[in-house]
Amino acid sequence: MTPGQRQNLRRLLKPKHVAIIGGRDAEVVINELKRSGYSGAIWPVNPKRETLGGFRCYSDVTELPERPDGSFLAIPGASAIDVIGQLKSTGAGGVVCYTAGFGEAGENGEAAQQALIKAAGDLALIGPNCYGMINYLDHVALWPFAHGGSCPGFGAAIITQSGMLSSDLTMSQRSLPLTHMISAGNQAVLQLEDFVDVLCEQKEVRAIGIHIEGLRDVQRFCEVALKALSLGKPIVALKTGSSKVGQSLTVSHTGSLSGSDDLYQALFERLGIIRVTNPAQMLETLKFICVSGIPKGNRVIGFTCSGGGATMLADHGEKIGLEFPQPRESTTMKLTELLPDIATVSNPLDYTTPIWGDPEKVPPVFETACGDGYDAAIILQDYPLPGLDESRWCYFNDSKSFVKATRDAKLPAAVCSTLPENLDEEARTYLVGKGVTPSQGIHEALEAIRAAVWYGERRAKILNDKPEALVTTAVHEKLTVLDEASGKEILKSAGLPIPDGRVIDRDNAALTADEIGYPLSLKMVSANLPHKSEAGAVRLNLLSSEAVTQAIDEMHRNVMDYDKDAVTDKYLIEPMIDDVVAELMVNIRSDPQFGLAMTLASGGTLVELVEDANTILLPASDYAILESLECLKICKLLDGYRGKPSANKTKIVQALQHLANYVAKQRKEIAEIEINPLLILSDEVCAIDVLIQVQQDC
Repeated sequence: MTPGQRQNLRRLLKPKHVAIIGGRDAEVVINELKRSGYSGAIWPVNPKRETLGGFRCYSDVTELPERPDGSFLAIPGASAIDVIGQLKSTGAGGVVCYTAGFGEAGENGEAAQQALIKAAGDLALIGPNCYGMINYLDHVALWPFAHGGSCPGFGAAIITQSGMLSSDLTMSQRSLPLTHMISAGNQAVLQLEDFVDVLCEQKEVRAIGIHIEGLRDVQRFCEVALKALSLGKPIVALKTGSSKVGQSLTVSHTGSLSGSDDLYQALFERLGIIRVTNPAQMLETLKFICVSGIPKGNRVIGFTCSGGGATMLADHGEKIGLEFPQPRESTTMKLTELLPDIATVSNPLDYTTPIWGDPEKVPPVFETACGDGYDAAIILQDYPLPGLDESRWCYFNDSKSFVKATRDAKLPAAVCSTLPENLDEEARTYLVGKGVTPSQGIHEALEAIRAAVWYGERRAKILNDKPEALVTTAVHEKLTVLDEASGKEILKSAGLPIPDGRVIDRDNAALTADEIGYPLSLKMVSANLPHKSEAGAVRLNLLSSEAVTQAIDEMHRNVMDYDKDAVTDKYLIEPMIDDVVAELMVNIRSDPQFGLAMTLASGGTLVELVEDANTILLPASDYAILESLECLKICKLLDGYRGKPSANKTKIVQALQHLANYVAKQRKEIAEIEINPLLILSDEVCAIDVLIQVQQDC
């Protein structure tokens, strides 16, 4: 985004006057502007009409009274390019290009899109092929359909790469406070990260929701995401679409463990971006953050008027890492005095129906429980259907008591319905106004709280860790696989320990084996054997020279049956290693978008069976690598499982950092390194097998 585009985007987001160009669709936009309460000037442009939407039409954009801050374009593609050029020449601010038929329409469309980009210059252009922009704060709706949504003066800005999804989100019955809705379309000029860049600076924007199908500029996205993080503006991401793993990964184990989606996950974790899996969860998470804020920790106090509800809260909370600590002894004594005899003091607390709705008996219970050092609070309430009002006052009484108790205790809080639909608009509006989140669905509510807790913790770590910019890598096209012996020489150069082995042929195998000592491992050395075990090209625990010779003969026959072109008379013979704490798989690979990525996984034969893997982007701090390592299930082995020796994690991290730094320096040549397994010993590591892919002409 150029400085001119940045300035013009601000004009477009808050326009003093708008030009609406087109016919029927343009008239809808005019009606949406009027319905939203827009108070600026509206200038329809249509040479075939005298009026549009009750306003006088101009025949051409050059006839407009002033340079419009914002414009909406709903005309055929060829004409759109000319009009955009005219708007640029007049000094207009920005354009919503609703017109389709550009980059999404094949080669001809791509050519038209390039012409559109050239014509736009420094115009802030949203689209093409988009729905447009709604600014709820300033009552602006450059939007071609009826829309919903409201704003109490603060809220979430949402940017989507899907027009229909953006429309659907405005229609949700969840009372998410909204500041902006932007449908980005083809992102020919302005991209998702440009909107994040500008919107995160606005004080009324408390969080940003993004729907991502793909990113074009990961480095730029990192910059604006870290900017939002530093400003305390959480980003909640809904990532849709999955990509096949690149062809360069198909020879490695990582191809079955980590693809582009894992790279996005690694990116989000690196940047402190909350990831959700569906639109409802995105809305609920944004709502809790915008209305209630970020809890200081994961200790939650829960209230219900049902034992079943208390159990549901506790069950899902425990599953996702929220704690419901039991009240302290002094608090338990006070609550016992305040509650009916049938009540059991616990957390979550079933305060029972005998005092339900009582404006004198319920408040002391809530106040006492909330004062016990928690980080957040939640109460289950399913309001009755409209018309069933006999008991409605009881729900509101308890909501008011809960609001006061949590406000006095300074706890981020949510009133949650068991079923999403059981919290009506009147109740939702009241709660938002009081700074308490109206959460819809137990799982959705608890997941939103947990996501907010994660963000707070993650933000502190990232601001302390200060991640470096991602490494830009070369695009590797023609790749070749090195044999294991050559690969291990590279590992040795990178500072990783390898077994003290030798490359032999059949004639000197027995003598060399005797010199090294037993037990031994034996592998055929061939660049055409990326997975030697599958070809029968590995033998372990050989105890004599006779066993070595016999293994060579069997291995030759096995590989002949597997792939005769892979057969060689070169063998790598190495001493077996004892006292292994765990086996780790390590992969570092180059991605044209994300740069270098490191995947750690349970190693050896478990690598694909267990699917215990975690991916991080490089460069990474020692702490980040350790954190990734400790995410794995096999980390229990590293800590010393059932009395067995523990591993020196510092040595493991140092070895991984050496490897990462080496690959970064050699990234033009090396496309991928995979070690499987990297044996973890009590005080060192040792690379037992390696697969390396390099640029063919290197």
